[in-house]
Amino acid sequence: MNAPGSVDMLSGIIIIKTMEQLKKAFHLLAVLILLARPAFSQSQSTIKYDALLQMIRFGYVDTVNEEQLTEEAIKAVLKKLDPHSVYIPASELKEMNEPLVGKFEGVGIQFNIFEDTILVTQTIAGGPSEKLGIRAGDRILRIDGENVAGVKMTNNGVLKRLRGDKGTKVKVEISRRSEPQPLEFLITRDKIPIFSVDASYMADQETGYIKISRFADATVEEFKTALEELKASGMKNLILDLSGNGGGYLNRAVELADEFLESDKLIVYTEGVNNPKQEMFSSSVGDFPKGKLIVIIDEYSASASEIVSGAIQDHDRGLIIGRRSFAKGLVQKPMPLPDGSAVRLTIARYHTPSGRCIQKPYEKGDEYDDDISNRMKKGELYHADSIKFVDSLAYKTAAGRTVYGGGGIMPDVFVPLDTSYSSKYWGELQRKSLLFEYALSHTDRNRYELLQTYPNINIYKKDFNVGEDMLQQFVAFAEKKGVAFDSAGYATSKPWIIIQLRALIARDLWDMESYFQIVNEKNDFFVAAMRSMYDSTFEKKGVLTESGKSKAKSGKK
Repeated sequence: MNAPGSVDMLSGIIIIKTMEQLKKAFHLLAVLILLARPAFSQSQSTIKYDALLQMIRFGYVDTVNEEQLTEEAIKAVLKKLDPHSVYIPASELKEMNEPLVGKFEGVGIQFNIFEDTILVTQTIAGGPSEKLGIRAGDRILRIDGENVAGVKMTNNGVLKRLRGDKGTKVKVEISRRSEPQPLEFLITRDKIPIFSVDASYMADQETGYIKISRFADATVEEFKTALEELKASGMKNLILDLSGNGGGYLNRAVELADEFLESDKLIVYTEGVNNPKQEMFSSSVGDFPKGKLIVIIDEYSASASEIVSGAIQDHDRGLIIGRRSFAKGLVQKPMPLPDGSAVRLTIARYHTPSGRCIQKPYEKGDEYDDDISNRMKKGELYHADSIKFVDSLAYKTAAGRTVYGGGGIMPDVFVPLDTSYSSKYWGELQRKSLLFEYALSHTDRNRYELLQTYPNINIYKKDFNVGEDMLQQFVAFAEKKGVAFDSAGYATSKPWIIIQLRALIARDLWDMESYFQIVNEKNDFFVAAMRSMYDSTFEKKGVLTESGKSKAKSGKK
């Protein structure tokens, strides 16, 4: 005997006794018809998912949130594609774009939620998190004592917890792969600087230095302004620092590379199964087509940074110095969904002018996220010969030099990671922001006298020193703040304590540019760049000092 409103599966007869049963029977019949009909305008996958929702809606034992189910389904699908295709709910879309287009107050990080973990993808230069030593790759476990790992936290939920008025504080607990125990940071929220150009100054009478932290809306405009000021000061050579630059807008990268090349030079091309090959060329002679050019990159230089450095290297226009770049060669396009949310979908791979695709493999999942840690374990960050390239991925630059695809931009001049100044004592000082606090308090107490004695950064660089009295005051300050003195650690890290105090006081007296003018004195990338600018490195590496002189064809070997 069939129950009222049920279906006799053998006869196909629907037994109906009430209007409610009639309603359910109608919807059940609609599902059966939907499953049976051929796919004319929709794919079988779409029809299948629609049918599933109908079954859940009218047959599941409990009430369900269809919107939430759909969002989870979208995330699950995108996770199967690649590491950079992401779903952005409507409520979070504006906030996700702010680091590139707007201003806000908060802790100064960019992040993704990966497998229910808040992953720091980049700290914003000059922001409070960067000052404390929070790094890309850190995973946030707790915010103000609340567990936020493994609890399906949304982007909006993270933003609500980390954002706040300037001067308020938030405590975060972070997991770092290189540390056995979680790290705690007390972050004082601040206005987050959005400018792309962090510093531009004359390194000597002929060489200018420009540091770009991201590729945002105003990046090229800021760069051109800085470049003109440097040229007016007598600049003939340029160091472009893209270390730590995680990328941004593709078109801004193309426009920046355009500044160094003559017209009709291929800068980058993109290609995907559903996106035909699209080539992007330099439009006209840029503002710096002549003169020695050095581009600094490191393991955190990604995407747009790799487009610029790859184009410069493939056209032999400049010297690339540093360490192998991150290797993100996937192009994302924001695609709106009907409810105001969006998908940032990977639509193509980008290739450098010689044909290199620099995207690293991501099929193995976890290894992609652990790539930087694995590089360190293999010794790649310390020794250039630890990096192995595949001969089948060898390409030729315009002048005939061999370069490799398959995993980032390998610099022409390798600079190893220097850990000789690292110590547990240094790490504690950094995590508790004591160098920054002491520098600020010292500057506040002595601002007038300091500016009277050192009226500008040039005099300050020449004459200001951190003496033993100040060092002892700092050590005592740190002890009061809970960091016990460690004589061995202090001796190891003393050179970096001195340079950081000098740089931070300069920043508090003037600006972030002053900070870089000081800290670059011990920056191995900068030191190597200045040395290479005047020795025979350009000639030995076969790198041009002027755009467009080589007639050699670029292409695969």
